[in-house]
Amino acid sequence: MSTTDSRYDGDSWDLASSVGATATAVAASRATASQGPSPLLDDPWAEPLVRAVGMDVFVKLVDGELTAVEEDPMLNRQAMNEQIAVRTRYFDDFFTAASNSGIHQAVILASGLDTRAYRLPWTAGTVVYEIDQPEVIAFKTRTLADLGAQPTAERRALAVDLRDDWPAVLREAGFDPSAPTAWSAEGLLVYLPPEAQDRLFDHVTALSAPGSRIATEHMDMRALPDDWAEKLTERTKHFGSGLNLAELFYTGERNSAADYLAARGWHNEIVKASEAYATNGFELPDDVLTSFGGDSGYLTSTLEVKE
Repeated sequence: MSTTDSRYDGDSWDLASSVGATATAVAASRATASQGPSPLLDDPWAEPLVRAVGMDVFVKLVDGELTAVEEDPMLNRQAMNEQIAVRTRYFDDFFTAASNSGIHQAVILASGLDTRAYRLPWTAGTVVYEIDQPEVIAFKTRTLADLGAQPTAERRALAVDLRDDWPAVLREAGFDPSAPTAWSAEGLLVYLPPEAQDRLFDHVTALSAPGSRIATEHMDMRALPDDWAEKLTERTKHFGSGLNLAELFYTGERNSAADYLAARGWHNEIVKASEAYATNGFELPDDVLTSFGGDSGYLTSTLEVKE
């Protein structure tokens, strides 16, 4: 499958094609933010993973050779480093806080090239489940083993499509639905059809004990223009990656994650993008791309304990 193929029911990918290539793009951003004398992140595995995937455009990004994007207010190196730092730190802090509070079970949905199982200071006894496409799981597991990387928690990687019966696979791997869980759905929702997003949250709710938490992006879809995916794709053509985000995203009306979860007993905490940037000492770029999402930002929801 080329990076420009449209989505269809049952489609699959590796880390150099379709949705998988976006995971490599995110890892490349983490790699660049981890470089230099004053790095914004500390992800030692991002760069070697990107090099192992071998997509030329992202290797060039890591090597600082994509100078054409420096003219773009959102896609220049500093802006990209700050954006990925805000995003990565939010989910890092989410998992670290959950672990420190006594939650010893974490699930990373659509884990891609996420390296949190290898770099976060998990408390003793924590089990981290990673769920993604079989080729993605196999590549990352093999590559990190070859690099000598050692997980900082007990990592259980599950090769299953989120459109299949992943809850059954999760249970079979030892997941305990009676124990509180920290879930993440980072950079995932827009790649799911609206009904699949609802189904994902239904599964998460059914598998979650009171006190469980989930973190994801908060998107104000009502604020997005109809052609937002096309406009974003046009801007990213500077990279020459061949990624057509308009063909990878599922657009159209969908339930707000916050509203859908609230209706199922979850308590929401929303951090607007501008607030998340300010917390990290950055300023949200004044650009048309940032205005697309209105009050978009990040969402953490906690399943309430019934009295």
